[in-house]
Amino acid sequence: MKYTLMHKNVAVANIDIYEQSGTITNIEKTYNLEHLPVGVHLINGNINRNELNAWWRERSIPAERTGINRIFAKLNIHSIKQLLIYCNGLSLSDCYWVKPIDSELNWDSITFFDNPFSLDVGDMLLDIIKPSDGLDLCSPDNTTEGCLKKRWTMTDGKRCLIKAGEPPYYQQPFNEVIASMIMERLGIPHIPYTLTWIGDKPYSVCEDFIGPNTELAVAWKVLKVSPKYNHHNYFLHYIRMCEEKGIKNIRRALDEMIVIDYIIANEDRHLNNFGIIRNADTLEWIGPAPIFDSGTSLRYNEDEKSLSKTILCKPFKKSHGEQLRLVSAFDWIDLNKLSGIENDVVTLMSTNEAIAVLGENKGAFIAELLAERIEKLEKFIKKGA
Repeated sequence: MKYTLMHKNVAVANIDIYEQSGTITNIEKTYNLEHLPVGVHLINGNINRNELNAWWRERSIPAERTGINRIFAKLNIHSIKQLLIYCNGLSLSDCYWVKPIDSELNWDSITFFDNPFSLDVGDMLLDIIKPSDGLDLCSPDNTTEGCLKKRWTMTDGKRCLIKAGEPPYYQQPFNEVIASMIMERLGIPHIPYTLTWIGDKPYSVCEDFIGPNTELAVAWKVLKVSPKYNHHNYFLHYIRMCEEKGIKNIRRALDEMIVIDYIIANEDRHLNNFGIIRNADTLEWIGPAPIFDSGTSLRYNEDEKSLSKTILCKPFKKSHGEQLRLVSAFDWIDLNKLSGIENDVVTLMSTNEAIAVLGENKGAFIAELLAERIEKLEKFIKKGA
């Protein structure tokens, strides 16, 4: 099928998509190439089709998503990228979409930022049984990354992401709330998370921080904007890409991210869960995205009886200690503001519902871990002073 790749109401290129596989097979005509997605380049004046396909592929639900095989069977589809077509490739993270050639559709009438969307795909992803007949597959859940169960919903007129944890403790939603509490105290820009329950399972809830005039470009795309200098590592390359695009406070944002990840022992700050925000109309790089997606932390899949010896980390170093040495300054942080945070953690994790999922001792275990990490951070800062 023939489509036009759109950026809001700006035509970028005419493309052919083989719907059975969801692959872009041809780029027929180009229009406004400055509106290409971040990280997609030109080769001799032509769009790099491999990079555009990679961007399109990364837009879809990952094949590793919990429960995705049930979606395949229920919808009788062969590739998860087929779901992209059902929602015109629309997302709640940016302003790109695909329009059938000669269609009268326009951005204002179709965007999920301002129009209702179906909850059917989200229900299926959260194991809510739906009849196969009459399903509406036009949903932002078709373009939501990540391996944990999640879905978009509307709450009081706001677009909110609901995200699950994973067994045995389903701890990630609690961790999102704990990370929010810590960053609130320290004044670190972040996305606030709250806790909700669906049945007997906890879920984290956060409001979409992208709107109809902005978009998220994750670090992996930022790193691909131009080639890395041979003498630069990815940390320095990321800083250079941001500063060349006018983001002058990127070092401070990275300092804050590395510090919070140290405190919560984050194991999964990968290159797709931090980045920058861009103006979708002017293409101006506005600034670093607030910190989000911090759930895979605080020994989320362990208890006090089965601790692994080392907590590995991402994205720039393999150990938190090494990564902490990348921080340019600590003068912005007042660890006294975290006094009593352990009590807040115990309170959060000691309700009857939480104990039923986490066990009786998890709250105290996490509180002790946090106190230990904060103490080590304080010693590190004093030693370097």
